[in-house]
Amino acid sequence: MARAKRSSSVLEAARQRLAGIKAITPAPNFGPGLQVADYEQEINDFSAKIDKYNGMLSTLDDLQNEIEADEGNLRSKSARMLSATEAQYGPDSSEYEQVGGTRRSERKRSTKKTAVKG
Repeated sequence: MARAKRSSSVLEAARQRLAGIKAITPAPNFGPGLQVADYEQEINDFSAKIDKYNGMLSTLDDLQNEIEADEGNLRSKSARMLSATEAQYGPDSSEYEQVGGTRRSERKRSTKKTAVKG
């Protein structure tokens, strides 16, 4: 399942505010520390950071899909290796047990429970 990408309502509001400020003629002077160019640069930097974050999420999604596919292939190969060991050495061999199988002679037999009426 893909990770949710991030958006920012603060960024959208800042973009709209910047557009409004740029529409004012003559260009306003808000004093030191509130330069329009600095505000615009901060908006662009934040937007680039969100884009980078969302790009990394996409990369992680791709990597997760690859890992899940590889895991399925490895699971299948492991089952085939166990089956091949069972076929070559037998289901009650110590070799079969060494590769992770349960020897047939060591399996617990299920017991049928009798229903108690009462």
